[in-house]
Amino acid sequence: MLLYAAIFLPFAAALIAVLLPSDRLRPWLIPVTALIHFSLVLQLTATPTASAGSLIGLDALGRFILFVVSLLYAACSFYALGYFRCHADWENRIFITALLTFPGAMTIAAAAQHLGLLWVAVEATTLLSAPMIYYNRNRFSIEATWKYLLLCSVGIALAMLGILFVGYAGLHGGGEQELLLDRMLASAPLYSKPWLRAGFVFLLVGFGTKMGLAPLHTWKPDAYGEAPGLVGGLLAGGLTSVAFLAILRSVQIMIAAGEQALVRQMLLALGVLSLVFAAIFVIRQRDIKRMLAYSSVEHMGILVIGVAVGGVATYGAMFHVLNNALTKGVLFMTAGNIHRYYGSKRMCETQGALTVLPYSASLFLAGFLAITGSPPFAPFMSEFTILRGMFAGGHLALSAVFIGLLVVIFIGMGGTVLPVAMGPHMEEAEEATDYRETPLTVASPLLLLAAVLCLGIYLPEPLRLMFTEAAKLVEVAP
Repeated sequence: MLLYAAIFLPFAAALIAVLLPSDRLRPWLIPVTALIHFSLVLQLTATPTASAGSLIGLDALGRFILFVVSLLYAACSFYALGYFRCHADWENRIFITALLTFPGAMTIAAAAQHLGLLWVAVEATTLLSAPMIYYNRNRFSIEATWKYLLLCSVGIALAMLGILFVGYAGLHGGGEQELLLDRMLASAPLYSKPWLRAGFVFLLVGFGTKMGLAPLHTWKPDAYGEAPGLVGGLLAGGLTSVAFLAILRSVQIMIAAGEQALVRQMLLALGVLSLVFAAIFVIRQRDIKRMLAYSSVEHMGILVIGVAVGGVATYGAMFHVLNNALTKGVLFMTAGNIHRYYGSKRMCETQGALTVLPYSASLFLAGFLAITGSPPFAPFMSEFTILRGMFAGGHLALSAVFIGLLVVIFIGMGGTVLPVAMGPHMEEAEEATDYRETPLTVASPLLLLAAVLCLGIYLPEPLRLMFTEAAKLVEVAP
């Protein structure tokens, strides 16, 4: 019952938002819904339920991803109050309705034990994201929205083809055409290998497009660059985690069928390619939000490299899912504050932000250090764990490439972030807007950054067990 409550709560809140006439009161539905949803998720993680044979259920992997997206959404919900106060004269019914429905779709994706239902939930997140990306209502946002819809819809169509191929692999292999996850895992050794491999390729390309792996990432710079900071954080930390889950479901099936070698080769190729693309495009990147988009490409690559290496690196990848989500929330919300003050996202027009936005700029700078793997922040620990897995597996050349690309990305991002935060302040920017920092627009990124710092120093035992169980589920066939 708790799981169904967590699914239907956001949809009920969205219905209230549609019917509520007041643009001023409607934003309060966001934190109320988020806190109730997160409390339900905490109860679900504390009391695991069986999912065998049902369309909806939470295994270790689903519980973990649901915890990550619900935590991020709850943290961002209070920032939303401050954001809508800055746009008090804007009509917000469609935006808030989509924003409230968003965690419902992600909850279904996390709990889906049927590949068809998982596909529907991931596609729903695409449709719900579009009006939020378009919220600024200018020619750049409409271009970004159409590009996002077009590319992600093509990707999700390829994923559907992959599901059909995997289903046919079971039928062609002498079994039944079954899309329930537990039954597929049990009968995967009997599947037709050519059809299964073809299906995995389409699933990886399709859901990899949604995740933003290179070279399938081309929608990210535009969508993240034009979306409000609140939405950018949810896309980079929440939506990508759900897409990663969809890829892990296909990885589970392949490993159960004994196809680990193909899985690891393809994931490793896309992961390294993502790091290379991020390293190339982050250098001399002058748009702070587009820079964060390429940072997201980087960290999606890190995640799939961790799964490809296996062993302790898979545990590190699970840890990194949480770290990436929380840190991206910090960066996108503070970048949104900087953008709102200066009326620009370009480095040359936003320099010296520490002078006028001391809290947002300080958090933006600290978030940069965290996301690039600087100690003592938690991303350092998860990236180090992945690197330790590489050394343990004898992947010395991969380790050298991994470290080298991370260093290049650190330097490239620093070339943009440091002038924005600490460069000479432009006096003409004083009259850019009348925006001022408020507790509501600063508290959420501050709490997220504090969590990232604490996780880098001390990892609670319940979280460690959550990462361990999720990693085991990815690597071990039933």
